[in-house]
Amino acid sequence: MTSQINSNSRVLADITIKLKDGSVADSTKVNGKPSWIILGNGSFSDEFENRMIGAKVGDELTFELPAKDAFGEANPDNIHFMDISQFPKDIELNSGAIISFEQAGGGAIPGIIRDVKDSSVTVDFNHPLAGKTVVFEIAVLQIEE
Repeated sequence: MTSQINSNSRVLADITIKLKDGSVADSTKVNGKPSWIILGNGSFSDEFENRMIGAKVGDELTFELPAKDAFGEANPDNIHFMDISQFPKDIELNSGAIISFEQAGGGAIPGIIRDVKDSSVTVDFNHPLAGKTVVFEIAVLQIEE
């Protein structure tokens, strides 16, 4: 057990992610299940990790990050146009709906339906928060090396 977060810490935390307007995009508090944040493995931006370093158990951090340091910028190459015939007939293709797509090597990837026009469906495979400035609220519950 370490007393404060360093660049190789595993941190158990309650995490709330808000948009700039204050609306909650996601929170571990909804299900009462905190998440592990693993620093130093490339999962998070340097800026995110720098905001965590030095925090102690019991600390509550609030910081805003631009898209490039949060979930990245939206990549236009991740937006695909698909024929409506490629979707099961029983799926409602409404704008904003998130649908799971099977990947070639197994596993699934979520795609957001952005538009349906005639027989063309626009699917966005960017992270739903890509391109957005977000505010992180993090309550540090446990720190491990």
